[in-house]
Amino acid sequence: MRFLLIEDNAELAHSVRDRLALDGHAVDHAAILSDAEDHLSVATYDLILLDIMLPDGDGRDFLERHRKERRDTPVIVMTARSAVSDRVALLDTGADDYITKPFDFAELEARVRAVLRRRRGAAQPKISYGDLEFDPLGATVTVSGDARDLRNRELRLLEILMTAPDRIHSKSHLCDRLFSASEAVSDNAIEVYVARVRKKLDGSTARIETVRGVGYRLTGG
Repeated sequence: MRFLLIEDNAELAHSVRDRLALDGHAVDHAAILSDAEDHLSVATYDLILLDIMLPDGDGRDFLERHRKERRDTPVIVMTARSAVSDRVALLDTGADDYITKPFDFAELEARVRAVLRRRRGAAQPKISYGDLEFDPLGATVTVSGDARDLRNRELRLLEILMTAPDRIHSKSHLCDRLFSASEAVSDNAIEVYVARVRKKLDGSTARIETVRGVGYRLTGG
């Protein structure tokens, strides 16, 4: 999935981005609110991680505008404010969750998973298609109950395809979802990941079909 991290502390931003990348997520970083707005104008995000005190404004004002404009991207606020009244105000403004600085990265990852799970609106997070089953939280894939070993970006690619089966995904769309803006990638990178996932799903009734000149889709479910 692709996240937008709005944080002016370069060291913290680097650590958060690296930690989430280990889970296969692409993270774009904006140190100021104006850069965040630029990112949002050209890309679609699955989650926003938002600091409050930023050099060019208050993250709470950004959050309020975000909701008034009917943007529904989930937002986790990262704040040093620990008072109950502050946390309640953030939730009332439109935050989906918050985490108090300094925080443990394991807690951040858990809150990210919880927010994404709630956004999917499913008590049972597993996704099934034909004989293929994917558990995003457990990061496991099975074919007819047989476990398959997929790496992080392979898992994210499969998740994109499984959440919209039979839909054609262009290479540019997949690049946008799998890689951050700072990563230099080509269409060939998508071909490589598709080939890897196909090999690991060998024997499944579900298959990744190439639609020549257009993109890829998951079929056979």
